[in-house]
Amino acid sequence: MELQKLPYQITVCQLTSVDTIVQDTDFYFIEKTKDEISLVCKTEDTPSNTVAGKREDGFRGFRIQGVLDFSLIGILSKISGILAEQKIGIFALSTYNTDYILVKEENFENAMAALEAKGYCVV
Repeated sequence: MELQKLPYQITVCQLTSVDTIVQDTDFYFIEKTKDEISLVCKTEDTPSNTVAGKREDGFRGFRIQGVLDFSLIGILSKISGILAEQKIGIFALSTYNTDYILVKEENFENAMAALEAKGYCVV
């Protein structure tokens, strides 16, 4: 399986509203529930209306290449297991087509090395 490194730093935060989200960019995720609005975006695109104490900078990420069929089982589980063995925490995101895995910047190179050692191709 091929993994594509994302070439930017990523922030995970909570917002007070969606009004200031930079939507003219190639990477952001919005999750809204009755309890919160969460945003994952390029650090440079993080809006100013983050909830106090609810902003976590310093993530890097990678994308599982290709379109993943819904019948595939265990893709995230396998990757998260490999990283858990290395004591690397993850923040996982899924889209209709594929999955994204975020790790803290200081763990990124170790995460890539661990996955390559298990047969993943990192580009």
